[in-house]
Amino acid sequence: MANYPSWIEEKDEVLWLTEDDREHLQISYRLKKVIFSEQSPIQHVMIVESDDFGRMLVLDGVVQTTAMDGYIYNEMITHVPLQLHPNPKNVLIIGGGDCGAAREATKYPSLTQIDMVEIDELVVKACKEHLQEVSGNLHDPRVNFIFTDGLAFVQEKEDAYDVIIVDSSDPVGPAEALFEYDFYQNLHKALKKDGILVCQSQSPIFQQAIVKQTRTHFEKLFTDTKTYTAIVPTYPGGMWSFTIGTKGNPIEPGRVHFKNVDTNYFNQGVFESCFTLPEFLKRLVPNH
Repeated sequence: MANYPSWIEEKDEVLWLTEDDREHLQISYRLKKVIFSEQSPIQHVMIVESDDFGRMLVLDGVVQTTAMDGYIYNEMITHVPLQLHPNPKNVLIIGGGDCGAAREATKYPSLTQIDMVEIDELVVKACKEHLQEVSGNLHDPRVNFIFTDGLAFVQEKEDAYDVIIVDSSDPVGPAEALFEYDFYQNLHKALKKDGILVCQSQSPIFQQAIVKQTRTHFEKLFTDTKTYTAIVPTYPGGMWSFTIGTKGNPIEPGRVHFKNVDTNYFNQGVFESCFTLPEFLKRLVPNH
């Protein structure tokens, strides 16, 4: 048997990937094969092919995105802010090493600059080569790949971006600081006067404390802030949350001039309805 990391196990000549999701839940995926496996200075990077989800990006044993449904998450974290902003030109993506969010952003002709700040260059290389269902092997002259720490990068920026998208991994280890108030404060400063910030804010089923904390941080900084959701089968619990804040106009998707884009999940109806929350979530983070 090949020398696989601890989260890969062979049973009866079949490979299984077992992800530890918090202390109470494990999720196992039957694999067809391991396509790429390498340790970067930051984390272990894998691309595997599963039976149900197709190819998957796995970082330190945790599934990040899949060929089957990665487009749902990437479309929702990208198109919602880019539709809400009246005339976006400059976009900053922090994280997003699978290139999916940047790929979605390139669908807007008005954008002149897409800065993608990813701490781990190996993730981008692996996804561009081995996970093209998500990355599209992204090559667009407007996309600037910047391989550095997003926390440090934004500290130097002021009044620079129309839209900032924080596509982070779970709030453990190095990514934990991407959920803190100081980071959001720096992002607020890096936005132009009518700028919009969006971030993924974890599972509203299993991680309500993060959903609430993120919303609270945003409400201290932004003129208007809301929580919205999408169904992403890969992520435990299925339902996923995003938090969005604007320095300019109120968040009113029904009043926006909708820009038509080529998508698989996102459309005008989804855009307008994703801010309608189920009762349990309205009690946690009401969208006024």
